[in-house]
Amino acid sequence: MKIPLVVGNWKMHGTQADCFDRARMIAKDLDETPASVEVAVAPPFTALAPVKQAIGNSKVQLAAQNCHWQQNGAFTGEVSPTMLRDIGCDFVILGHSERRHIFHESDVFVAKKMNAALESGLRIILCVGETLQERRKRQTLRIISRQLRIALKGAIKDGIDKIEIAYEPVWAIGTGHNATPEQISQVHAGIRLFLVKSFGEEIGSQVRILYGGSVNPDNAPELAKTANVSGLLVGGASLKPETFLPIVRSFTEN
Repeated sequence: MKIPLVVGNWKMHGTQADCFDRARMIAKDLDETPASVEVAVAPPFTALAPVKQAIGNSKVQLAAQNCHWQQNGAFTGEVSPTMLRDIGCDFVILGHSERRHIFHESDVFVAKKMNAALESGLRIILCVGETLQERRKRQTLRIISRQLRIALKGAIKDGIDKIEIAYEPVWAIGTGHNATPEQISQVHAGIRLFLVKSFGEEIGSQVRILYGGSVNPDNAPELAKTANVSGLLVGGASLKPETFLPIVRSFTEN
């Protein structure tokens, strides 16, 4: 299994200067005291270039929060995978619950973006998860299996090693309510089973499955020890180095 991956999703927060300073502090700390995890930060589009400059040759990697499904064209206001690669991105986050539920991105829409991102050489953090209503109806694994099946249908088989899965229960994002370790472990086990059935034991067992949903320094150590969790997708707590870095180091300390 690969080493854990911790990703800070900064969403729509921060000027270029704010993001530059935040990224530089994170990179400096991790260079001085390395952690046994892979780390990436996802600033707003406007701050991708300054953050790339701030992290320099450090071990911190650059992620974008979204992309279009075409490499170029008449799509006002959109950013293509090719443009993200050109600016220095390593990852792109796709299918985030806020994209699905606020901007009404369908599973098919996400799949088109997946294929374009893979073609451009980007690594993908594919987000899946259920709403509170779907969980109450005991539809969690059915919903997530559908999201995975459609998103990965067109993915070339040798591209699966460039994909990370992030389970983020919609009801736990930004609410302060976290899924229990048992709930998380069960869903991650279901995702693992889907991957193994779809891509075989050797490949399916290597895909990292991250958890995202109100992750903070207090619950990160327990999450890092939770069965089937191989990384974290962090939202609000990633906006300050003093809260993000302890989360990164929660895997090192276990």
